[in-house]
Amino acid sequence: MDLGTYGFPTPTAKNIISNYDAPEGVEVRGRYDAEFAKILTKDALKFVADLQREFRNHIKYALECRKEAKRRYNEGALPGFDPATRYIREGDWICAPVPPAVSDRKVEITGPVERKMIINALNSGAKVFMADFEDALSPSWENLMKGQVNLKDAVAGTITFHDKGRNKVYKLNDEIAKLFVRPRGWHLPEAHILIDGEPATGCLVDFGLYFYHNHSTFRRSQGGGFGPFFYLPKMEHSREAKIWNKVFEKAEKMTGIERGSIRATVLIETLPAVFQMDEILYELRDHSVGLNCGRWDYIFSYVKTFHAHPDRLLPDRVQVGMSQHFMKSYSDLLIRTCHRRGVHAMGGMAAQIPIRDDPVANEAALELARKDKLREVKAGHDGTWAAHPGLIPSCMEIFNNNMGNAPNQITTMKREDAAKLTEEDLLQIPRGVRTMEGLRLNTRVGIQYVAAWLTGSGSVPLYNLMEDAATAEISRVQNWQWLKYGVELDGDGLGVKVSKELFGRVVEEEMDRIEKEVGKDKFKKGMYKDACKIFTRQCTSPTLDDFLTLDAYNYIVVVHPVELSKL
Repeated sequence: MDLGTYGFPTPTAKNIISNYDAPEGVEVRGRYDAEFAKILTKDALKFVADLQREFRNHIKYALECRKEAKRRYNEGALPGFDPATRYIREGDWICAPVPPAVSDRKVEITGPVERKMIINALNSGAKVFMADFEDALSPSWENLMKGQVNLKDAVAGTITFHDKGRNKVYKLNDEIAKLFVRPRGWHLPEAHILIDGEPATGCLVDFGLYFYHNHSTFRRSQGGGFGPFFYLPKMEHSREAKIWNKVFEKAEKMTGIERGSIRATVLIETLPAVFQMDEILYELRDHSVGLNCGRWDYIFSYVKTFHAHPDRLLPDRVQVGMSQHFMKSYSDLLIRTCHRRGVHAMGGMAAQIPIRDDPVANEAALELARKDKLREVKAGHDGTWAAHPGLIPSCMEIFNNNMGNAPNQITTMKREDAAKLTEEDLLQIPRGVRTMEGLRLNTRVGIQYVAAWLTGSGSVPLYNLMEDAATAEISRVQNWQWLKYGVELDGDGLGVKVSKELFGRVVEEEMDRIEKEVGKDKFKKGMYKDACKIFTRQCTSPTLDDFLTLDAYNYIVVVHPVELSKL
């Protein structure tokens, strides 16, 4: 039997009965569903295939360049500003004007493309809802295709949801948030769709299907003649922004809409990208509406970039906040760069969620979020992110109180002082201590997140915070780093060194704790043991994997390539 790319049987041509009406060279191997078929039309699949065929070699080259950069960092090099693009950084160009429909982005809410979530988020009172195919979504076939159906209904304004348990029907208010969509990163494949025999690029599937079905309605109903609007994740270099710009131009040309209609905000969530912010905006200057501080992924990227540098070990995850010099420098430089180029500088995620059974703890959590948002608006950010609707009123109040009637601070907070920031400022090693509790929390959070991801949830409330793939990645790479270098846990007076034996005991004890916390029934039905194997293997691997989700993805690919013909 021939095993395909992801270890699943490849059917022979004789016994294939295709369920989806796919164009030549395209094979849909996900489960057939009549609703999905309205998304996976022959023309929509051809649109995706055309994008894939034109850009796949560009994408492969960009990913090879990432590997080459990683090799240099592993040999001791540090990321920095590129002398070859100094003319871009020092030039006085600006991006295209921000569309009026999205000039005010004071508070944005994010979440997966789940039906009830979409309705609640659009109704939340936030200015923008970022519907997520990336870190907040487990990319199973069902989740991805239902997400496309849900977004199509949302753009059309017809989306409803009947919660049978509560006997409540959810529908859209008259006034809703503006919709942005975040596709997956360049590195993630879509194994359920083959184009010319190889897995499609996940982000081109997410972008292509959504854009194809919704561009016309969106521009008319939400975008004021512009749109659709996107968030672009995980970039490491401006060459990746250049590919996105070409994708946008091709999509606009293929559908006959004006060049510059599509607009995107890029998440600066990798350490190499902070040195490429001007260049990224320059490549997307006709399609950009700013940059965002993707701070959880940024911390993950700091560890990953320096995983071969034993002198750059992080303290406990909870100590790596925006007061750390390298994090503050990153935020300040992002604001200065965006405002100099005429676009939004978006702040980071408030991951706190309401604690309903403990008013004192709830108020303490809200106060932490408020302080963070006050810091952001005073620094010059034009808006911020919230993970839960309960945070939106207080976040909005802080931004309104400090910005008055202005929709943003692009022209009023230039932050020229940040022009003095150096490579050393952006790379400064974070200060703090490492503790046994830090190791335990990483392990407990990481295993529970992977278990949820394997069962279809990519956004998980744990210990009064909303965890997604980015925070799970911090837990994984920090454990790996501490194990690799046998670090001393110096923050709790124990002086214990992290070893495989110690980690093995911690995993065992934390699995017992998880079972007690979730209950034996849920523990038995959930995929906690599989998650534990995946997470432990990743933490103890001799080489650090680039992404936790690439390894775990094989566990959620379910191929339904064909119905076998009756013999």
